[in-house]
Amino acid sequence: MDGQSVQESLAELLTWRQALEKPAETITRKRRSTLSSAKGSSFQPLSDSHAAASPRTSLGDPNPEDESRDRREGNKPKGDKWRPKNDISARLSCHKTQQSLLSSSSGYSNYRGVLNWCVVMLVLSNARLFLENLLKYGVLVDPVQVVSLFLKDPYSWPAACLVIVSNVFIVVALYTERQLSKGSFSERVGFLVHFVNLAVMLTFPPAVVLVLPSVTPVGGAFALGIYTILFLKLYSYKDVNLWCRELSTVKARKLVRSVSCPTPHHFHRGEHKVCYPGNLTIRDMYYFVFAPTLCYELNFPRSPEIRMSFLLRRLFEMPCFFSMKPLEVPNHLLWLMFFYWFFHSSMNFTAELLRFGDRQFYKDWWNSESVTYFWQNWNIPVHKWCLRHFYKPLLRKGFSKIASQSAVFFLSAFFHEYLVSVPLRMFRLWAFTGMMAQLPLAWFVGRFLRGNYGNAAVWISIIIGQPFAVLMYVHDYYVMHHKQEDV
Repeated sequence: MDGQSVQESLAELLTWRQALEKPAETITRKRRSTLSSAKGSSFQPLSDSHAAASPRTSLGDPNPEDESRDRREGNKPKGDKWRPKNDISARLSCHKTQQSLLSSSSGYSNYRGVLNWCVVMLVLSNARLFLENLLKYGVLVDPVQVVSLFLKDPYSWPAACLVIVSNVFIVVALYTERQLSKGSFSERVGFLVHFVNLAVMLTFPPAVVLVLPSVTPVGGAFALGIYTILFLKLYSYKDVNLWCRELSTVKARKLVRSVSCPTPHHFHRGEHKVCYPGNLTIRDMYYFVFAPTLCYELNFPRSPEIRMSFLLRRLFEMPCFFSMKPLEVPNHLLWLMFFYWFFHSSMNFTAELLRFGDRQFYKDWWNSESVTYFWQNWNIPVHKWCLRHFYKPLLRKGFSKIASQSAVFFLSAFFHEYLVSVPLRMFRLWAFTGMMAQLPLAWFVGRFLRGNYGNAAVWISIIIGQPFAVLMYVHDYYVMHHKQEDV
């Protein structure tokens, strides 16, 4: 071999050696770089599931989730490396501009605890009173005396019979509407039948109460109250079905005064809706009779189910208000207790049992700054009826607002006197006068008083006016029935 060939062979061997040594050096450098950067870099998860379960964590740094957990639990992070941001400034300032919770400007409105306190105090105070009376007088409640409030003769139940007879008026109203829907009765004949039916409803019960001496004042008031409620319900039933016939006559799609024939968007959640005259059934009629409302609709809002816990709470509340002696409690407190028992406990119990969806039986009448606001919000079912079937029809007939409002107060005054004077069998017009006196009082409060002064005036009229009327009736009833016995 010559020198040139030897040099070419040595160069080729050197090239092959470098080619063989280069991967080893590359791998070594990669290993060194990996080990040197492992102190500041994070390991990759082995799999996707492992990545979801275990976030990337640096070897030298704590887990961010551990830090946040330590902050929430108040623990000191490992290594004592964690410090809150702006720790010194946070310690320097601990105040900010804010209002007291009881201030009206705070916007705070959760006073559930105060209501619970009132209930607890009411229960405890009456429990103490009950124990004192039990130790001092023994058991004084005689079931026979309780029954005698409703019945004088155990074998004669005139008030209960009156309530049973009320079904006749219900059936007559339903029969009349069925005949009107089929065209068997003309509108004039139907109006006449309804007029007679409603007129007899108002006159027949007072006649029975005044003629039969066996009807007690409590039993008479109960029967007349039932008939008054039915009168208002059947009047609304008559009006709504009349509107449905008018709607079918003009072939309109919507009923402004009642969602009676729903459009397709009203069908939801599989609810069964009816259209006129499919509502003229016994079941529909008696659901309305027992529902806690005076205004009729073909399709009432319904709750999805009956909540047993809510139902049992309302049921437990109702008898608790009868554990106190009426003479030992101020008249005003009795009125407040009656309001809660009737408008909250009893009506919510009935609504839950019937899955009746509209539970707005009252609004915040205790915040009333005018007499008008009080009468519009303390009894929502009656207010809705007056607005829908009496006040607005008068406006549509051309009466002014003042005349229509006066007519509403006159109607209310009539029924107040009707429910008091007839069962007591004496006519003094105290209830009627008290209701009509609300008109000038409403004008005075609305004209001269505002805000807290108006609210105080409303409370004064409630605390003084209503007990004063009750006291007048009690005085006159005692004079009529017990004055000769004292002599």
